Amino acid sequence: MSGTSLDGLDIAFIRFTHTAHRSWTFEIQHAETYAYPMVLQEALAEGHTLSGEALAHLDVQLGTWMGNQVSAFIRKYGAKPGLIASHGHTIFHQPEKGLSLQIGNPHHLAAISRIPVIADFRQGDVALGGQGAPLVPIGDALLFDAYHSCINLGGFSNISLQVDGIRKAFDICPCNMPLNAWANRLGMPYDSFGGTARKGNILEDLLRDWNALSFYDRQGPKSLGKEWYERSFAPLASAYVDRPQDVLRTLIAHISEQISAQFVRINDEGPIRHLVTGGGAHNAFLLEEIQAKLPVKHSLILPDAQLIDYKEALIFGFMGLLRQLGKINILSSVTGASQDSCGGIIFMP
Repeated sequence: MSGTSLDGLDIAFIRFTHTAHRSWTFEIQHAETYAYPMVLQEALAEGHTLSGEALAHLDVQLGTWMGNQVSAFIRKYGAKPGLIASHGHTIFHQPEKGLSLQIGNPHHLAAISRIPVIADFRQGDVALGGQGAPLVPIGDALLFDAYHSCINLGGFSNISLQVDGIRKAFDICPCNMPLNAWANRLGMPYDSFGGTARKGNILEDLLRDWNALSFYDRQGPKSLGKEWYERSFAPLASAYVDRPQDVLRTLIAHISEQISAQFVRINDEGPIRHLVTGGGAHNAFLLEEIQAKLPVKHSLILPDAQLIDYKEALIFGFMGLLRQLGKINILSSVTGASQDSCGGIIFMP
């Protein structure tokens, strides 16, 4: 799994078990994040601006590097995987144009690792009229049904929940992408535990402008991409380049408001539990602000650190397994496609 925050390639070795009660369990046996070489990281950050030929070269370059990292991971842990499920790295996500492109060439990944690869999970759903996102709700439904909702705090934040017995999910708002970008302006890779944002002041005009974006008025299914972020979200903060600490504080206010607003959909009696994962789950200040905006009966639940960091890799592994078994792994109720589907293409070594 390679996310929009560009913090590295997540590799997880997982064993799945189908029990007699027709439910799934999992065990993450090993997991590690491999940092991108600086040249590759910079190229991925600019991938959406490249020419066709340059992007094709980057696709091969990333797939080759991924194959080498997977091979090193397998040797290190003595793992014997039956298949590799690869999300790849998203360059374009424009479902309204029938387009969602992830690179990390699976032919090269399969050839180097000598293991079958399942990749290209999103495009089939887009062809069926869906958003091609979010895809993890199938895993939320089958692996984490003990929670009322699952929240991922990645480059973008998203939520997955049951509404009247139907799985719903959608992107909520930008999260680590702008938080990291403004931390970078202060010479930090990220704002550790939200400590810098905690010292800032909310820029009320900026907060109002972000909250007024038309995306937030749309009903799901809906998803966000880097293009929307760069066109609609990021420019609104351009007048505050000399106040990065205050922008970070305003981002925390915006993200916490947008996330907490989603929980009005849940009307269950008694305690309501929300599983929180993704890199943003390490931002203590962000979690405090979300929790402070929730009714008393709502609780944010943090799992162990391994699941916080590798839940998306876990679920794409699960999606790959379901694809191999020929079972549905993409839900039209969350993507808006014309039908459920079994997404992913198998690439043999």
